[in-house]
Amino acid sequence: MARFHGPRGKVVRRLGGFQAFESPKFGSMKNTYPPGQHGPTMRKRTSEYGLQLREKQKIKYLYEVMEKQFVNYFKKASKEKGITGHNLVRSLEARLDNAVYRLGLASTRRQARQLVSHAHVLVNGKKVNIPSYRLSPGDIVKIREKSKKMEIIHESMKRVQGEGSYPWLSLDKANMEGIFIDFPTRDQIHDEYNEQLVVELYSK
Repeated sequence: MARFHGPRGKVVRRLGGFQAFESPKFGSMKNTYPPGQHGPTMRKRTSEYGLQLREKQKIKYLYEVMEKQFVNYFKKASKEKGITGHNLVRSLEARLDNAVYRLGLASTRRQARQLVSHAHVLVNGKKVNIPSYRLSPGDIVKIREKSKKMEIIHESMKRVQGEGSYPWLSLDKANMEGIFIDFPTRDQIHDEYNEQLVVELYSK
């Protein structure tokens, strides 16, 4: 399955109007049910499988991950110690493009993906152009010196309050860099999805 490049509003509405996408315009959506001429009253009740599939799609679209990648993440998570769903989320949060977004160096994950792909980001002083690159505790993520004048980065940084709001990341706004302190715990991530339903989906 190819990565979705169409209007994101359609995806948000189809998946129940969840507020996980970054753009503020999705927060004011009036209709949070799937499109159709009959509205919400004529809809059939979603099956258990349908609920599980919808949660998987939410996480996939949120982290900009394709189906094959997502399956690989789940397989690795299921082999690690601890709760599989939590392991899955921790791995997705450790992606380089996600860290660039969380740090405020990009206004959306899609934009963060582009910054990484176009070699505007350094990890521990070395150029990394792979968005899915897995960070380890202590890794330093920094905007390349030649790229620090980019307007989209400055505009994104203006939205950051203080030195960031994610306890597993440390931000130095002045130098446009951050540290991946450690993998986050599940209660530190407040995005609206239920990874346990994904575990149930793949456990069948």
